[in-house]
Amino acid sequence: MALTFAITDASAVPLHIIETDALEDFLAGLPAPQRAELEGRGFTAALGQHVALYGPQGELALAVSGYGTEKTRARGRFHLAAAANNLPEGRYRLVHDLPPEALEEAALGWLLAGYRFDRYRKKKAAKALLCCPEGVDAARVETIARGEALTRDLINTPASDMGPDQLEEAFVGLADEFGAAVSISAGEALINENLPMIHAVGRASDRAPRLLDMRWGDQGPLLTLVGKGVCFDTGGLNIKPGASMGLMKKDMGGAATVMGLARMIMALGLKLRLRVLVPAVENSISGPAMRPGDILTSRKGLTVEINNTDAEGRLVLADALTLASEEAPDLLISMATLTGAARVAVGPDLAPYFTGDDALAATLEAAAGKVRDPVWRLPFWEPYEKMIEPKIADLDNAPKGGFAGSITAALFLRRFVGDNDRYAHFDIFGWQPAAAPARPKGGVGQGARAVLDALPELLAL
Repeated sequence: MALTFAITDASAVPLHIIETDALEDFLAGLPAPQRAELEGRGFTAALGQHVALYGPQGELALAVSGYGTEKTRARGRFHLAAAANNLPEGRYRLVHDLPPEALEEAALGWLLAGYRFDRYRKKKAAKALLCCPEGVDAARVETIARGEALTRDLINTPASDMGPDQLEEAFVGLADEFGAAVSISAGEALINENLPMIHAVGRASDRAPRLLDMRWGDQGPLLTLVGKGVCFDTGGLNIKPGASMGLMKKDMGGAATVMGLARMIMALGLKLRLRVLVPAVENSISGPAMRPGDILTSRKGLTVEINNTDAEGRLVLADALTLASEEAPDLLISMATLTGAARVAVGPDLAPYFTGDDALAATLEAAAGKVRDPVWRLPFWEPYEKMIEPKIADLDNAPKGGFAGSITAALFLRRFVGDNDRYAHFDIFGWQPAAAPARPKGGVGQGARAVLDALPELLAL
């Protein structure tokens, strides 16, 4: 799974990208035998059609990929990626009339179509390779693809092989690759270092809870990324039903996503100071498990009533966000597979996010549209603040009523950020429920590419 472009030379097979409206002109320019074959095979340039044509000696002569219409393309993304798994073995070079942003999307999608999670079962690699299109920054696109692959690998790995200890190993390995510094607080050290809610969530597991802290870069603005690293979530004493536990290996998707984003940032050598914080825990059940009705005192000093032990992600993030905020980063971003309410609201494709900074939101959404990494802003709706105030403690980790679950969770987190308006929280899904171009069923990054593209403007790099 190289996730790299093929070497470009004259022997690469031309792959023509044909819009429906341009089909007639394209056919008119072909030799009669090729035109007849395409027509005979029913090629209409519809989105998703891919046809290879052979020469008189049986050699692969050219290929065509239908690009449909603007209307049909709007219903998806990474449309060309399907060609990578449908065309015969060979090296292809694009012949196209695509604008730069669409061309980069096509190139990245092709690389991501080559992703395979084959740790437990061998899978056939894609044999159709793409030469980097002229005008596309090959090194940057390959770097983004590798960062996304890291995120997918981490999410796809089951908790038996991706507990807090293995997540730490991956975290340290990433830091070592780029010369970053790491510090780790684990087990009872979390109490000594005033990270009590991370400890409380993870203390019932035989795999000790921990906070992973990475720093990289020595100049420029400070960007801090915080990712929820709940490696498996039973729900604790408010245990989930079996069907709801089926995907809980992905509950560390926030950690996986910020680690993938961190890899992109470090590999590209962006001129900033990066800090990555991952509270890595397993929400399990045993004698020391936190109980419904318990009241925890956070690092910030705010007390939290535990009305549902299955609302644990916001607890570990709260201590990490407090720690992050103590040095007032220029931009603070948290990512977490936090609420089912977010999925009900926007489904699996969109990554909802919250910020109180309108300029940050505008920059982020422009970047998301450009790189086809969709995000959707939800509000920090202040009238709902009273919903997270249970009266017996400062905060309630699981407000009753069932309304606005994603918003109340985001409001909860914001209480631990303080006065820093340069904060955005992403409530991601981290999972592709059905295969789509460039996105096989399984773990997937959300929001990372949008953030990466927005960083130069957000931080004036």
